[in-house]
Amino acid sequence: MATQTAAIILAAGQGTRMNSNLPKVLHPVCGRKMLDRAIDTALALNCAPILVVCGLHSPRVSTLVRDRLGEDHIIYQDPPKGTGHAVLVCEKALKGFAGDALIFTADSPLLQPEDLEPLFTARRTGADLALVGFEAADPGQYGRVINDKGRVQKIVEAADASPAEAKVTMCNAGIYLSPVDDLMGWLRQTKADNAKGEFYLTDVVEMAVSAGKAVHLAEALEDSVLGVNTRADLAKAESTLQQRLRADAMAAGVTLQDPSTVYFCDDTKLDKDVVIEPHVVFGPGVTVEQGAHIRAFSHLEGCYVGRNAVIGPYARLRPKADIGPDAHIGNFVEVKNASIGEGAKANHLSYIGDGTVGAKANIGAGTIFCNYDGFEKHKTIVGKGAFVGSNSALVAPVTVGDGAFVGSGSVITTDVEADALALARAVQTQNSGWAKRYRAKKAK
Repeated sequence: MATQTAAIILAAGQGTRMNSNLPKVLHPVCGRKMLDRAIDTALALNCAPILVVCGLHSPRVSTLVRDRLGEDHIIYQDPPKGTGHAVLVCEKALKGFAGDALIFTADSPLLQPEDLEPLFTARRTGADLALVGFEAADPGQYGRVINDKGRVQKIVEAADASPAEAKVTMCNAGIYLSPVDDLMGWLRQTKADNAKGEFYLTDVVEMAVSAGKAVHLAEALEDSVLGVNTRADLAKAESTLQQRLRADAMAAGVTLQDPSTVYFCDDTKLDKDVVIEPHVVFGPGVTVEQGAHIRAFSHLEGCYVGRNAVIGPYARLRPKADIGPDAHIGNFVEVKNASIGEGAKANHLSYIGDGTVGAKANIGAGTIFCNYDGFEKHKTIVGKGAFVGSNSALVAPVTVGDGAFVGSGSVITTDVEADALALARAVQTQNSGWAKRYRAKKAK
């Protein structure tokens, strides 16, 4: 960018069409809140300051801004009087700022910094006001960009459009770049003489044209500037971004056996030669190292999977699960806040929580780490090369030493020393002929 640029992110809308108790801009797309994405874009463009316009009706929005940027970056619009008013309330915070203002909304989760490069190019090459437009497949409620012989004349909101204007398919993306002084001067002249009785930001375009300023339209693809106003829009944004993430993963050397059934988060990290079978879901915070194999219908979140490990099918890795190289976590095994050593195996129907499993240890089917006493969590340690038989319960805090065996069906409540055999079950008894006599009795 040739001049210093401030970012004004519009996030004060109530989002009533989402029909949600959660503010619209806090809804996630691919695991990341839309407002976080907007702030990410402003930071990537080196904008300073970054001002986020919030409403008093949504304290959770201002809390996010405060946590990420600080109190000085919150600008309240109270009461809300339209998009033009939303920008104008930033005037005091930008007093003395001599650069440009980049204005965009927090509900366009597919917007990338590179999508805005034509906007900055337009400013560098002489535009006094640059805006982003796109050809809409269905213009619907979008504002229309009205041109005369290729020159932008004005933007007309859908509610105010004439029948002829409503047929225009070049639509306003709600993204603008202009010197702050010019912008605020135009906004102070806006009037609320429209169908909604609001101060429209879009009016600055016609004002700039009337003042003889150079107004430039930078075109973008519709998908990149999609605005989310409804749950259907949210689903479309999720689908579009998932397609991008899948394509990026395969280009980086990851095998997706059925790409459309695999769901990623923005921060999913996959090394090359990872194989992912169908119907796998990655929540936030997952790293998978080279050569690992994630089998079908597994769910991973907040976890690490080491080289050549095998996960699933139907496995669940919860936060702070750390799976070592060549380890196996099999069907219907759940791991939470536990580390699994190199080459260790838990192949069937087990819960491993708040513990460690040593290298090459074996956890039999149906084993449970009993980590919670109703008040606190406790840790279970299974040593290297240990063998825990099927249907065992390890009641934490407890340690099973290196190389120890736990007999199937045992309930282990005290430590097991290395290389020992631990049995904690009733002695088996046998009554010869009882079954035959019982059947004969019942047959009478």
